[in-house]
Amino acid sequence: MRACLRPISAISRPALQRPSTAMASRSFHRSTPARNVQEITRPAIETPVSLWNFTEEEEMIRDTVRRFAQDVIAPRAREMDENEVMDKEVVNGLFENGLMGIETSPDHDGSGCSFTSAIIAVEELAKVDASVAVLCDVHNTLVNTVLRLYGSEDIKKKWLPGLATNTVGSFCLSEPNAGSDAFGLQTTAKEDGDHYIINGSKAWISNSGEADTFLVFANVDPSKGYKGITCFVMSKDMGVQIAKKEKKLGIRSSSTCVLSFDDVRVPKENIVGEIGKGYKIAIEILNEGRIGIAAQMVGVAQGAFDHAVAYAYQRKQFGKYIGDFQAMGHQFADAAIKIEAARLLCYNAARLKEEGRPFTKEAAMAKYYASTIAQQVSGSAIEWAGGVGFTRDLPLEKFWRDSKIGAIYEGTSNIQLETIAKLIRKQYVS
Repeated sequence: MRACLRPISAISRPALQRPSTAMASRSFHRSTPARNVQEITRPAIETPVSLWNFTEEEEMIRDTVRRFAQDVIAPRAREMDENEVMDKEVVNGLFENGLMGIETSPDHDGSGCSFTSAIIAVEELAKVDASVAVLCDVHNTLVNTVLRLYGSEDIKKKWLPGLATNTVGSFCLSEPNAGSDAFGLQTTAKEDGDHYIINGSKAWISNSGEADTFLVFANVDPSKGYKGITCFVMSKDMGVQIAKKEKKLGIRSSSTCVLSFDDVRVPKENIVGEIGKGYKIAIEILNEGRIGIAAQMVGVAQGAFDHAVAYAYQRKQFGKYIGDFQAMGHQFADAAIKIEAARLLCYNAARLKEEGRPFTKEAAMAKYYASTIAQQVSGSAIEWAGGVGFTRDLPLEKFWRDSKIGAIYEGTSNIQLETIAKLIRKQYVS
């Protein structure tokens, strides 16, 4: 069951198949003479290319995570939700299976896999429990990625191995008065010799109950506004205080806490990136994080769909299975189309990111649409199962509760629409 992913990094990873140069570069201009369709010579594509063109490594990760989710998480999901606590065995299993350092280099004890591998893992976890998915997602796409991309070599060497093997990470940006306007944060960091003294508080911080490593954004010079925001890495024993654990509608076993910082001394060498560049780090990382949220929501929608449809073909009414009624079948088809569309938006954004191409609009689209579909499908799934769907005998009500957070964290749906609209305007207005 505990098939560690770390050896997978030794597998030769085939490059993503792309269209031939001839097809990729072909363009038609207004000056091109008109020709019949039959006259156009189309280059042959030897290997079909699609968004489902996953590498052997990525398929192995999907299989490993799926088994882990079914064998370890599924039996504990209901109890964790009821108690609002993440089971330590689940967290240990994530580390043992190499799922907490998916993109981290093997030199730092990670799995050395692709970004899409992380997205696959998040989706598969969310099919069973969105709380576990968000723990893995935040840890990989936010915490690990910030340290990998912006940390000094000393920071990478000191912090990444622990994050890959035994230490949960937390990303601390939001504050009571700085949610959607994240750069209005008021936590300060004042220079004091070889240290900075951090004071303030953070709110809505995921993973904070389990974490021992924290990325904290604080302003070293409030007079400069967001240009004073700087990122610091610190351990809990430096003085991070859990002030309050939120009681939530959904993802209840995922800890979401208020944190307090009271004269916390952090060495200057713990600055991640450059002083005053924290806002840049946050913007770029949250764009990636939105793909992770999309993957969570796709998983939630698929998980609810799988349970409800299976039930519909087990229960009979009026002498035939519920799922065999035409109206039900049409609803299943409509939901399946929407889930697939959300999944394709999600993986398209992930591949764009991997290729180093612009993906901000596509990430926002994926997050917006997937969170919308997750709510719709999980809500319909409850209705498909009838009265039992409204009870806790099936996990459908949990999928529905878990789906709501997708429209809120890492940028609300309105923020996603605003981002998409601005990029569309930029495309059409010089």
